[in-house]
Order: sequence, then C-alpha cells, then structure tokens
Amino acid sequence: MQAFVINEPGACGLTDTLEKPRLQPGQVLVKIKKVGFCGSDLNTFRGLNPIVSYPRIPGHEIAAEIVETGSQVPAELKVGAKVLVLPYTTCGTCWSCLSGRPNACKNNQTLGVQQDGGMTEYLAVDHEKIVGNLEDLSFRQIAIVEPLAVGCHAARRGEGKAGETMLVFGCGMVGLGAVAKGNDDGATVIAVDIDDDKLDLARKFGATHTINSRTQDLEEEVLKLTGGHGATVAIEAIGLDQTFIAAVDLVAFCGRVVYVGYVKDKVAFDTKKFVMKEIQIRGARNAVRQDFVDVLELMKKLDLPIERLVSRDVPLAEAGEALQSWSDNPAAITKILVSFE
Repeated sequence: MQAFVINEPGACGLTDTLEKPRLQPGQVLVKIKKVGFCGSDLNTFRGLNPIVSYPRIPGHEIAAEIVETGSQVPAELKVGAKVLVLPYTTCGTCWSCLSGRPNACKNNQTLGVQQDGGMTEYLAVDHEKIVGNLEDLSFRQIAIVEPLAVGCHAARRGEGKAGETMLVFGCGMVGLGAVAKGNDDGATVIAVDIDDDKLDLARKFGATHTINSRTQDLEEEVLKLTGGHGATVAIEAIGLDQTFIAAVDLVAFCGRVVYVGYVKDKVAFDTKKFVMKEIQIRGARNAVRQDFVDVLELMKKLDLPIERLVSRDVPLAEAGEALQSWSDNPAAITKILVSFE
C-alpha cells in the first residue's frame, strides 16, 4: 500500500513497500480518507521538530472509515462508520497516566511523530483510540478536529473564565481551538497574529479583539484592552522565542501562561518576572478525549467557519509539493488536507 514519507529534512516522497496491517483482536482496521498536515509535520520537514526521528510517515489528524473489526471490538463500532483517531499512546504506569492526565504520558508515541502516522492507505488502531458517531460530519470536518482539540486543551489548562482576559498568540488551527474554547468558557479573548485573514477567522471563532503585531504595537494594544493589567491568561500557540517571552511580559500579575508551541532552541527569560508577578507557567500537551468531544460540540453550537480553515485539499500524489509550498510561504497556509478518497 502507498504512504507518504519524510525521509530526512527537506526530502519526502511516496513509498509503496508497506504491507496492509493485520488486525489484533482489540483493533479496528480503518481506511484513511483525509489526513491533515500539521505544524509539527512542517517542522519535521524543515528539520525543526525536536522530538522526531527519520524516516517518518507523518499524519495524526486523521479522518477514516472502519473497514474491519477485531473479535474483541465493541459492537457499536461498525464497518462503514466515519471515525476520527486519537493519535496518542498511553503507558498507564507513568505519573501522568496514574494522575489522570494521560495526554502527557511520559512514554507517549504520537502517530506521525514518535511512530509512523496516518498518511497511508490503511491503519490498524486500538478500538479505545476511536471516536465514532460522526455520521453527520464530512471527512473534511473530521480531519481538522485534532488540532482544534489541542488548542481546546490549552485553553482548558489556562482556566479562563468570565471576567478574565485570554491572550492567544497565533491564529493557526491550534490557536483557533484555544480562541473558541476560551470564548465558550466566558473569557474575553484577544487574538494575536501577523495575518489579517487569520485574525478575521479568529473573530469568527469568538475573539472579541484582534491585534496584528506586525502593524500594531502589541504591548500598547494589550495594555489598552486590559485596563493596564495585562491578560489574566496568555496562551502561546506559535513556538517562537519572541512570543514565548511576550507571553510572560504581557500576562497580568498572578496570571497564567500556557505554552503549547515548541521552540527548538533555548529561550532566555528575564526570570525576575516569574517571581515578581507570581505567575503560573503551564505546559499543554496533546489533548484528552473530552477535548475532542468539546470541539465536536463547538462545531455544531458555534457554526464555526470550517471550510475557511482549509487552504488546500490535495491528493496523495501532490502531498510533497503541498508541504514544500507551505514551507516556502507558511503565513499563507492555515491547513492542508491530503485526500485518499
């Protein structure tokens, strides 16, 4: 069967040497319909992903159809059902798992990152990693749930609520998920990006205010919108050293900073701000099943402009060209889907 492989930084292509997976009793075999390229895939292609090894089949934003079920799979998971795949593994024995936070499993092996992912024709998946009952959604909608769920989880970690201000750096898919969840939880959301089209999308997702940090003074605007206090919650969903630092600078005293982006190199902070502001700094990794469920509900409740999120939808044969074009002009792309239909 065919698959798309990133062989090393800057080099990718198709392979047809893989065998169709064989099912274990507790697994389902899914036929891949659409897979999204994510920022981590782009960084893998660019050689900037600090947790990937090569060669790697990318893809953890997966929309699929069940084509076979193992003997120990629950009856409600039926052949022909539209599903999404939870792309993370859990060991069940590390402290994260034991404390009820399996999304941060010490031994996690995310599809497309630490293990080969879903950009292949078929995938065998443990039935616990399947979210079904999605017949009222298109495969295109299903394929964009995962990055929105990661943003939703970041907003959950920030615990924004009514009467608070949430500052979200980056209006890609993850940032938009954080915007939607923060707004739904009652916070006043300020979205920051350098692209006006993405800021317009952020408003559709629930941002009350937007700031183009390329054309506006970021600090001045944030202080103006927060009465001089800074944001009570700051979420960094880009992965740049400048925005890592800006999150600490612009969060309010006793505020909360949530980092969901990765920066490959070390970041130099003025650490006195950690102490003087008595801020909380939190990581946000992956998502839990409830985040996926919340995004599915938000899709229905808020009438989110899903179609506007997809910049390109290409067949598998054009996946490499699409990834290269994204690398050449990242600001122009919100989401690329690769279609197996």
